[in-house]
Amino acid sequence: MFEVREEIIKNAAVVANDWGLLRLDEGELPDSVIVPEGKVIVPLTVWQAQRELLSARLPAIGVWLAGDERPEELADVLQQLHVIAIDFPKFTDGRGYSIAFNLRARLGYQGELRAIGDVLRDQLFSMHRVGFDAYATRPDRSIHDALKGLSVFSETYQASWDQKSPLFRRHHREGQNPDLDNAAGI
Repeated sequence: MFEVREEIIKNAAVVANDWGLLRLDEGELPDSVIVPEGKVIVPLTVWQAQRELLSARLPAIGVWLAGDERPEELADVLQQLHVIAIDFPKFTDGRGYSIAFNLRARLGYQGELRAIGDVLRDQLFSMHRVGFDAYATRPDRSIHDALKGLSVFSETYQASWDQKSPLFRRHHREGQNPDLDNAAGI
């Protein structure tokens, strides 16, 4: 199945989507499925089975990972991929958060990191915190309403990909440290 969404959320704005998404239908095999022309995000299994053919089409090929797949499988081509997507098959499946964080923090991926699948407004803020910068939200929901999910909180307590220091390290409170208060002339 090949799907193309007209719009996605990218860098905190609703923008036109120029990438198609390939999903295998039941009975289709990764080594024999035909990958359409143009910019296409393919499943990791298709990338692995047709790597030689698809490598010649870079940078017009992206790869998507399921929650049980490891991003290290892409380590040798990571910086050549302009888009990596992570599938959320259900709202309650949080494995994609760990995959995204590992892609950014451990593997140093700097391209577009897109959430696909059952992506809802309530998830966007947390997804952004672990490194996502693009979101293909569920088609039965308003993408403009979902965009508001990125700004639902004004402050974060914990450190993460988007904020390296926890709140207590970012804010000095008067009277909390007399040595610093004296040095600052407070």
